[in-house]
Amino acid sequence: MAFVEPVTLRARGVRLEPLALEHEAGLRAAAADGALWRLRVTSVPEPQDTRAYIEAALAMRADGNRFAFAVLDDATDEVLGCSSYHDIIPAVRRVEIGYTWYRKSVQRTHVNTTVKLLLMGHAFDTLGCHVVGWRTDNYNFASQKAIERLGAKKDGVLRGHALRRDGTIRDTVMYSMRSGEWPEARTQLLYLLEQHVSD
Repeated sequence: MAFVEPVTLRARGVRLEPLALEHEAGLRAAAADGALWRLRVTSVPEPQDTRAYIEAALAMRADGNRFAFAVLDDATDEVLGCSSYHDIIPAVRRVEIGYTWYRKSVQRTHVNTTVKLLLMGHAFDTLGCHVVGWRTDNYNFASQKAIERLGAKKDGVLRGHALRRDGTIRDTVMYSMRSGEWPEARTQLLYLLEQHVSD
């Protein structure tokens, strides 16, 4: 049995379901909303590469390294983006959350916070993870701010760690949250979501 089993998660009008080839057209449309593949610090697929992107995610799932989810509007079934567990280490009950991106029209809405709450809750409360981690490009300041807003702690920076899509070498900023920190983080994130709804 795999550490991360297929599951569908939903809350606040957002649904996460295991990424599949049937999501190809929706994922392509989501990436086109804002031409997200042009961003230097993300790994969003170009339209013609969407199927290969999904196939690569499915291969990583088969290897136990990554479990990707399509993010959908639960009412309309519109694909909003993608997020994943990755660098899954069952022996120490650790996963990272990443490969996350959303169509431009839902950025800066409740969607990202809701997705992270669902993934963090499943990781800590169902999978029994001791640690959940995140990593991001040192120049992706929006991502760093979003991760810190979740309550994650900055572990440090891995210098010269990975290639960007343009071939340059990036430094990677690492974050994590331990299981003992999750209850307080969850309370704060639920509060922020309630504030957003009432604004």
